[in-house]
Amino acid sequence: MDKLLLVTGGSRGIGAATCRRAAASGYSVAVNYRSDADAANALVAELKSTGADAEAFMADVSCEEEVIELFSSVVDRLGVPTAVVNSAGIAGKHMDVVEFDATVLQELMQINVVGTMLCCREAARHMSTARGGDGGSIVNVSSMAATIGGRPGHCAYAASKAAVDAFTVGFAKEVGAQGIRVNTVRPGVTLTDMTSEVKANATVRSAVEATIAMNRVACADEIAAPVMWLLSSEASFVSGAHLDASGGGFVIGASTASVD
Repeated sequence: MDKLLLVTGGSRGIGAATCRRAAASGYSVAVNYRSDADAANALVAELKSTGADAEAFMADVSCEEEVIELFSSVVDRLGVPTAVVNSAGIAGKHMDVVEFDATVLQELMQINVVGTMLCCREAARHMSTARGGDGGSIVNVSSMAATIGGRPGHCAYAASKAAVDAFTVGFAKEVGAQGIRVNTVRPGVTLTDMTSEVKANATVRSAVEATIAMNRVACADEIAAPVMWLLSSEASFVSGAHLDASGGGFVIGASTASVD
């Protein structure tokens, strides 16, 4: 069976790194993006230059109608995905709890939690052997923030990723007998657009790295690698699991900085 991967938030960061690894592994790749068409099209052109089959698909995963249309368009143009990576997400604003704004919280949860759930729903509708599909594998990109409540000012973000973790376990149980495996990868701090402060500020980066056992942050490709392993047949008996790509985890007692 031909391998087809759909990556939400695929035009940047961990999503783009996953697209590159997937193309190199023989997948056709559907690159989802919300607003940066230039980045998505540039990535598609890059993948095609290597001989891969790739197309870009615009959709806001927080909108149910657009998620439905995304999967319909992918199926019509490339076929039914054999794998889905839910990488679309936002960090939200730095806010202490006493400063919470309901509108900001709703946007965060709608994208990070509801968007992931809707994409998983559509993936299952197409993949499930109980519905005539051939099965498949799904990886939801979570965060190590979910394990500690987040860094200062980011507990709402951590809560959104903890919800993704809990959902993934329950979803994996529902579809385990339908040929679908579902797992999460939980990155530690990774140099992407979402962590621009870490990339741009050496002082912040140094403070963050002091909280990580390996004393450094990750690059996006270091997260894409375990994502691809979970999608592969080598992980054929792995479902409902959380794979921590964390550099050894957090160092207790070290200083912290207000980044994800």
